[in-house]
Amino acid sequence: MLRVERAITRRQLADALGVHYQTVGYLERGEYSPSLHLALRIAEYFEVPVEVIFSTTPFPRIGSTPPA
Repeated sequence: MLRVERAITRRQLADALGVHYQTVGYLERGEYSPSLHLALRIAEYFEVPVEVIFSTTPFPRIGSTPPA
């Protein structure tokens, strides 16, 4: 979401982080867990705490309603 909200392409983010652009796609789809170093670099890039981006529990899906 952060990447899309800021109009950054996967390739731009990948270049800034020094990773392959497909890695960004894998991260966004939850198909890959980053190293601690990469997670911290991503948080630093977006200037947010790492907990805003990564969590040990799944985030709710966008557009889903919370359980009552």
